[in-house]
Amino acid sequence: MQPKSLSTRLILSSAAVAVILLVAAALLLAALFQRALESNFDARLRAVLDSLLANVEVDSSGTPVLGRQLADPRFTLPLSGWYWQVKPVGGGLGADDLASESLLEKRLEGGSLVLSARDKDGIATFYAADSNGAQLRGMEQVFKLSEGRAEFSFLVAGNFDELKGEIGAFRRVLYLILGLLGAALLAANFLQVRYGLRPLQRLQVNLTTIREGKSDKLEGDFPDELLPVVEELNLLIQSNAAIIERARTQVGNLAHALKTPLSVLTNEAVAQQGPLSDKVLEQTHVMRDQVSLYLDRARRAARAQSLGAVTEMQPVLDGLARTLQRIHRDRGIEVTVQCDHHLKFRGEKQDFEEMVGNLLDNASKWAKRRVDVNAEVGKATAIQGRIWLTLTVDDDGPGLPADKRAEAMKRGRRLDESKPGSGLGLSIVTETAAMYNGSLTLDHAPQGGLRAMLRLPAAA
Repeated sequence: MQPKSLSTRLILSSAAVAVILLVAAALLLAALFQRALESNFDARLRAVLDSLLANVEVDSSGTPVLGRQLADPRFTLPLSGWYWQVKPVGGGLGADDLASESLLEKRLEGGSLVLSARDKDGIATFYAADSNGAQLRGMEQVFKLSEGRAEFSFLVAGNFDELKGEIGAFRRVLYLILGLLGAALLAANFLQVRYGLRPLQRLQVNLTTIREGKSDKLEGDFPDELLPVVEELNLLIQSNAAIIERARTQVGNLAHALKTPLSVLTNEAVAQQGPLSDKVLEQTHVMRDQVSLYLDRARRAARAQSLGAVTEMQPVLDGLARTLQRIHRDRGIEVTVQCDHHLKFRGEKQDFEEMVGNLLDNASKWAKRRVDVNAEVGKATAIQGRIWLTLTVDDDGPGLPADKRAEAMKRGRRLDESKPGSGLGLSIVTETAAMYNGSLTLDHAPQGGLRAMLRLPAAA
């Protein structure tokens, strides 16, 4: 998953939304469940409080007595966490108190909330802790048992830790279920995005086959949303092919139109003797060289922009190496080539021969004994899966200072007039490589001479 890919954006954005919704749902369900348990707990305490009110009476001395024991046995177990007590309002601990057996000799205090926060029925709820440290939830109501008698505080409390245990167990199960649901949603979302974007992958594959010369248009069953794009691309490909064909035709027509006038001028200048004829002959040759130069450039540009041209590199490199070794046989120049036989250049064979031929010719002129050629392919870039290759030509000659390398690639510049040449070789390589969006760089070779690195698009 690439950081800038469309599938990554869709997956991450939907995953973020799903996580936010699931977390919100988990918190909401946990809160609702806790509120429901607390309401049910309060209802149980209210039932105990009502039962206590119904079973407590005062005797002739004004002391509260329990007429019948409560049904819940937890009120009889010592320090069970379930307690009740009855005592006069404002009175201290004494004989007038009535409490459950579970409290032993201890009593509960409701705190200030008992006297202030009450509902419409006069009932106050509060939290407290018993001697064992258990958290209690209590409920208290003030009630007058008979006319003229003092008011009594009826208080019941239950072990709230039991409720928290139920809440914790529910939350664990809830989080586990929602976690599994979230994982399933993420997996389903991943499959959905991959399936939904599959037509775009097919479109990319078809464009690659066109670029490699295996097809001349986009074909296949595409969704309705992509059909306009496919049709426009096919029209663009047809228009590009027509433009290239017209450019080639115009180049040929121009070459044919200029050939005859230049030949006539050359013949007339040769037939005449004198300074004027020599000057005309000189300028005619210049014109012919310039015309050939720019016609070749137009031809290379037209080929470079065409689709589908693919060149196998190893046969071309081996052939050029053998040719240059024969040419420089008297100097004993050895040209070695390292190239994978599967490696291909995405472009015209003539352009590749011209670029590599100029580089090898330049290296052979300056080499002492050896010229090494190495071709390797790089990794695909993120843009349309384009793959680039690097062709490295090293020699063991005198090399070239760093401050003169840029000058050497300019058109017509010859840094050493003792060597034959026109000074156009490296500039032609640079211009031809640029037509394929490639580049040429010069550096220091490990053998001590010059290293030329040519970067060109590779065919898969």
